[in-house]
Amino acid sequence: MIRFATIGSNVIVDAFLRGAAHDPRFAWQAVYSRTQERADLFAAKYGITKTYTSLQALAADPQIDAVYIASPNCFHAPQAILMMEHGKHVLCEKPLAPSLEESQAMVCAAQKHGVVLMEAMKTTLLPNFARVREALPRLGTIRRYFAQFCQYSSRYDRFKNGIIENAFRAGMGNGALRDLGVYGLAPLVHLFGMPQQLQASAIRLSTGVDGQGSVLMTYPGMEAVVLFSKISDSRLPSEIQGEAGRIVIQQLSNMERPVLELRDGSVTDLSVPTLEDNLYYELKEFLDVIESGAGESAVNTHQRSLDVLELVEKAEAAACSGC
Repeated sequence: MIRFATIGSNVIVDAFLRGAAHDPRFAWQAVYSRTQERADLFAAKYGITKTYTSLQALAADPQIDAVYIASPNCFHAPQAILMMEHGKHVLCEKPLAPSLEESQAMVCAAQKHGVVLMEAMKTTLLPNFARVREALPRLGTIRRYFAQFCQYSSRYDRFKNGIIENAFRAGMGNGALRDLGVYGLAPLVHLFGMPQQLQASAIRLSTGVDGQGSVLMTYPGMEAVVLFSKISDSRLPSEIQGEAGRIVIQQLSNMERPVLELRDGSVTDLSVPTLEDNLYYELKEFLDVIESGAGESAVNTHQRSLDVLELVEKAEAAACSGC
């Protein structure tokens, strides 16, 4: 049993806990929130009795082995580093931190204190992602990677009514690229590595936070296009296109219904059975790494997380070059 505390009390923590219920190694011990009222409400919903409003007290608790961090992005690095300095393993929501420098500091802390740090990028740990990777050679020479995650945020309606929440508040490390665009960038880095060149554009809201944007990247003989938005919707599938065919993915973030369509007319459903509570797979990987003593995930490696953040920073700089 690995004894966990959770930092955060939002819907992503609810989803994480539903996934965690499928792994008997997970033992939830404590809830942290910035106010006692929120901590108590969240803990009571699940019948948990131990709550914290002090990060120092949580870090010092010897009955906690690991922490799942799902706080606003701007808090990830200081919270994770504090926990790791006290010997706790950290599963941290994506992106690891607002900046590459902060993320590098997190990796250094994990290595210094001998604990596991893993970014909770679920997509690359889903069974269907492995199936897509295995099918890539059947596409022949790959010419294009197209990924989109455009999902209108309910918080945008409140934003337009003058209510500024964290999703669109400056200084929180959020925005469409960091919240949604990374779902397109992470699989790209995992499958194809880093691009040679990058161009980007963004539509910024009155707070300076990006509401939507796009990134165009080039590889030898291939281009990659990543679209993202929190102020518009899209039902377009994502695709990996090769000279011999394509792989169509209906919803990239959940790797839903990947289908291999070859130019010879054959069609193969690449899907394998997957739990609906699919955050289970990131927890499973995290616990497997802790138990194995490997130090870091072989899939969601430190370097891949850093590479994605490097692309994020380059895209933000490129989008702002004409500002």
